[in-house]
Amino acid sequence: MTTRTTASGTYYFLNQKKQSIPIVFIHGVGLTYEIWQPQLDFFKDYSTLSYDILGHGKSSLNIQEINFDDFSDQLINLINELKINKIHLIGFSIGSLIARNFATKFNDRLQSLTLLSSIYKRSEEQQKTVNERFDQAKKELKLSKQALKRWFTDRYLENNPKTYEKISTILSSNNMVNFLKVYELFVNHKNDEDFKKIKANTLIMTGEFDTGSTIEMSQELNKVIENSELKIVKDGKHLCGIECADDVNLAIKNFVKKND
Repeated sequence: MTTRTTASGTYYFLNQKKQSIPIVFIHGVGLTYEIWQPQLDFFKDYSTLSYDILGHGKSSLNIQEINFDDFSDQLINLINELKINKIHLIGFSIGSLIARNFATKFNDRLQSLTLLSSIYKRSEEQQKTVNERFDQAKKELKLSKQALKRWFTDRYLENNPKTYEKISTILSSNNMVNFLKVYELFVNHKNDEDFKKIKANTLIMTGEFDTGSTIEMSQELNKVIENSELKIVKDGKHLCGIECADDVNLAIKNFVKKND
């Protein structure tokens, strides 16, 4: 296992196994690669690559204005540096938007694509809600821990106080200037990808009770992305990759195996 920072400032965690195409994980806004620990543990016998996106964790962000192409360039530069040709790409939340952008630009590098908790065409009310959260974050210059109530069920938080503390610590450790740049991208996303350019077999997953990345959004994505399939994670909310790790991991394993 290797943890390292590239010359361009990307911090990554690599578990290299010669016999397999790497599974690459992209985390959500305000978080770090550490949210993928249940997956990294489960896929310990596979090649896995996880990293901190620009301006998060230990990865730098040195430009004033940022767009999704910058995040795709970060990933292509990383896998090129590591001499990785093909990847199974998995993105969560804004990570799924980065993965969608990457797939429209570098589809030839994908063995498969998995979109976890992905947004698509928010309603006016949904857009108003995320705008208000962004305005609150700009005003207070901190992230509300109320987000964890949207990301996990109450029962899970009650039974897993260490996870609550871990995620809270990650959130409170953000560089707010960088966070707001990236959060604004997420809030103002226009769903303007050319989905016809996504040719890789795609798995679309979301939690049954995810209020931000709803079942309806995933169903619509399933319609517009060719060669895609849909899975709803029972009892899951936004961070179902942690709360419902067994279900999510099995779905990823089966999908990767089918497309390896």
